[in-house]
Amino acid sequence: MNMDRKQSIADFLQAHGQTEPVSFHMPGHKGAAIYRENGYGEFLDHFMDWDITEIPGADNLFQAESIIAETMNRYKTMYASKESYLLINGSSAGLIAAIMTVVPRDGKLIMARNCHKSVFNGLMMAGGQPVYAHPELIEEYEISGEITPEEIERCLVQHPDSSAVLLPSPNYYGICSDIAAIAEVVHRAGKILIVDQAHGAHLKFFDAFAGTKKAAENLGADIVINSTHKTLTSFTQSAVANLCSDRIDKYDFEDKLQLIESTSPSYLLMASLDINADLLERRGETLIRQWKEDLQYFYGRAADINGLRIMRHPLLDDTKINLDMRAYGISGLELEELLMEQGIFAELVTGNIVMCMTGIGNRRCDYERLLDALRKIATAHSLVPERACEQAARDVNGAWDFQNLAQRPVPKEKERIALEMAAGRVCASSVIPYPPGIPILCPGEVMDKSVIDYVKALREAGEKVIGIDDLGRVTVGKE
Repeated sequence: MNMDRKQSIADFLQAHGQTEPVSFHMPGHKGAAIYRENGYGEFLDHFMDWDITEIPGADNLFQAESIIAETMNRYKTMYASKESYLLINGSSAGLIAAIMTVVPRDGKLIMARNCHKSVFNGLMMAGGQPVYAHPELIEEYEISGEITPEEIERCLVQHPDSSAVLLPSPNYYGICSDIAAIAEVVHRAGKILIVDQAHGAHLKFFDAFAGTKKAAENLGADIVINSTHKTLTSFTQSAVANLCSDRIDKYDFEDKLQLIESTSPSYLLMASLDINADLLERRGETLIRQWKEDLQYFYGRAADINGLRIMRHPLLDDTKINLDMRAYGISGLELEELLMEQGIFAELVTGNIVMCMTGIGNRRCDYERLLDALRKIATAHSLVPERACEQAARDVNGAWDFQNLAQRPVPKEKERIALEMAAGRVCASSVIPYPPGIPILCPGEVMDKSVIDYVKALREAGEKVIGIDDLGRVTVGKE
């Protein structure tokens, strides 16, 4: 490549790949090895040659009758769904289509306040109104935990005219909610339950082969959206939507999905979904059991690293490894940098936590390199007094209570003002740290000093915050 010009996307990818990095971020395939080792090297070798459109014999995503229909049926069998659909615009497309299917214009959707931004976007497109269900707080780490059945029941009692309930399980950190109990509450009220299982496409197979009980498809959800690319072997931007009950009009869902999906669906993405299905059918049990063993290997040895805290929780999906080294006075951002210096790239940093997203393509040597890096970091640093640890946690996390934000009608007339001047103003555009893509502020919420200070702290720490422009301005309603 021509290195005399500014670095391009391709330049960056090439340079990054040459460093032999260890991926503890999405996608779950973790590189070419899992394809080549399982008979799909030719697909990778002829990648460009197989990038086609709807030529004769290639079927049609929006009226699948042959090869695409066969792949959809494979997922239908694996997830034991009523219907399964290939998504080539990510889980976002499935979530938006699901919302548009079950929420009428001016209708209400009970939704977790820590939902992904695509849920907020979908509700806006459907013309619906949000009713927020608030997650529990895991105080030790100052992160969002599960949505409880009691919280969902509270929302249903206060808003009996709501059409559906939507929540993520697992959330970005891997915390699952009690979907079985929530489904019982939702269905008793005659409503629809949608589960954003973008971070849990693997759970169905862990339930089958590793003895867990976390997959929403098994627990009574009506619609489940899975990002197979996040933890399994399909390519980034590919996903699967599962309709799991007769409460959903499949023809209405298909109609809404066509409004959202690209009219030029990628056959490479669809082929990767087909390969993912094939791998799970042929070698799923072996791959899942090995993944589970590798995780047990890691957790067992990490427990011996002095000063390293790893989040443990009864509802945690253990494939998400949440690391905390505040005992050494190391923040999450600092820990991420130290890991990158040793060629290890994590998925998410929040406060004092670095979240490593494991996938079906990780190997034992990846976990060994992570353990080695953590041991070196612990050896190179000194433990700090406990009081300093506690103060550092408060300084970095800066959590605030979503429930304290007052709600107003979404402004029709807007203007941009300095973030520092926005206290008391009605937010007119979402403010979203990315990752994880969960809005801090949504349109219609009244900004207060605590949330402004939190956004400023995120930006000062170098985190990406969508919705604040280069001049530090936020969009609010005109007064």
